[in-house]
Order: sequence, then structure tokens, then C-alpha cells
Amino acid sequence: MIFYLSGTGNTHWAASYICDATGDRMVNIADAIKGNNTYTLDKDERIGFCFPVHGWRPPVLVRRFIEDLNIVNPDGHFCYALCTAGDNIGETIDILRADLKKKGIKIDSAFSLIMPESYVGLPFMDVDTPEKERQKKELAAKELEEYTPYILYRRSGFEHLDIGRWPRINSRVIGGFFTNFLITDKPFRVDTRRCIECGTCAGVCPVGDIKGGKGLMPEWRHNGLCLTCLSCYHHCPVHAIEFGDRTKNKGQYYFDKNKQ
Repeated sequence: MIFYLSGTGNTHWAASYICDATGDRMVNIADAIKGNNTYTLDKDERIGFCFPVHGWRPPVLVRRFIEDLNIVNPDGHFCYALCTAGDNIGETIDILRADLKKKGIKIDSAFSLIMPESYVGLPFMDVDTPEKERQKKELAAKELEEYTPYILYRRSGFEHLDIGRWPRINSRVIGGFFTNFLITDKPFRVDTRRCIECGTCAGVCPVGDIKGGKGLMPEWRHNGLCLTCLSCYHHCPVHAIEFGDRTKNKGQYYFDKNKQ
């Protein structure tokens, strides 16, 4: 069973690759969290957690999901985690490991993939150049191919994590600021002169935070569910969505399998 969360598509690509190799079920955390999060595993079924790194931490939605998660028979089932990030992951896996321990689940192996940058919500951050995007995708594809046998054959004790130079400061200090102050839909706005009311932004929002659709101008619900994954911004075909002034004149990115 692969529990996954994805905004701009990097993690969905990785989780789908693992799914094809293992035959394990994929469960979208954004959908599953709305229902009864009790699961019974089949014999020898793996437990996987795949998600993007948000502020050098697991996304808030992933942590909420784990709080409510009840796996009836976790003992003896191989568990792994795979996270994607634009740069490094800090103590993301340590935080996840502590959350899962409370639920009686132990991570046996863990991996990270450095993927094209998608977080552009701060003044000094932008998407990667086309060349850097290509290089990151090629390396990630190679690493994912190397990681998959460890997952397929349930090999414990393997870690390949890009934790960076200051993992504790990034995850505990900067990550705390990110979680408390930067995860919000309040800065989002739409340029009504550009918007073609195609409904794309509402369709790609993983948590349904945008009220809209074809023929409608998008409106953010301000209901506390926004992940600030910026999927709506990146997928807009006419660049009509901005995150305050922080995304002005910046690029867009989402994982396009046709460019692989």
C-alpha cells in the first residue's frame, strides 16, 4: 500500500513508478483523509509513504493523516518512505519516523529524490532553468530505478537522504516558521484580465481549496486546508494566478511525463 501526496506531480511520478514495479495499491492521502483511515494489510504487503517536502518537513496534511491512521496489522510488514524535494530534506524523515512510531509503525528504509524546484513562494526562490530541470529529472529517474529493488525485495536498513548542511536549523527553525506563517491561501489572487475560466486550477488543487470550474472565476475557500503547494499557480495555462507579489515574473513548473 502506497500512501502518497502530490501537488505539482513529482511525487505522483515516483509513487506510480514504484506501484508499477511492486503492484501495491496507491492511496491518495488528500482523498483518504476525508474518510475512515483504518486499513488491514494483505500478507506481505508493503507500507509506503511518498510525499513532497514542505519547509524541510513532511507536509502538514501528511502528518494529520498519520495522526488518524490505523493500520490493524502493521507488525512484520516492510515500511519505507520516499520524499521529493527541490534542494534538500533536512530532518524530514526523522520527523516522519517519530510520527509513525506513535502509531506502532517502524520505517525500515528511506529515500529522497531531488526533483525540479516548484516552491516559488519566497522572493529569492524560482523554478530551475530548463537545463537544470532536465538534469534533475535524469538523475532522479536513475536513482529511483536504483531504489526500487530495495522496496520490491523489502531490504531493511537502507537510507539515501539528501539532508543538507544544516538539517536541524532548516527543519526545526525555518520549517517552524514556514508551517506557522507561510502555509496559507490568503496571498493567492487571480488576474481577471488574463483568466480564461478554464477550471484547471480548481481541478489540480489536491485539497479542493479552490471554488471554480470551467466558465467560473476561481475563488480560494480560505478554509485552512491549503498546502501552499502552488499547484494552481504552476498549472495555470495563462499565468493568471499569483501568490501575492512573490511570484511576479517567475516561472512555472509541473511534472509533464511527455517531457521525460
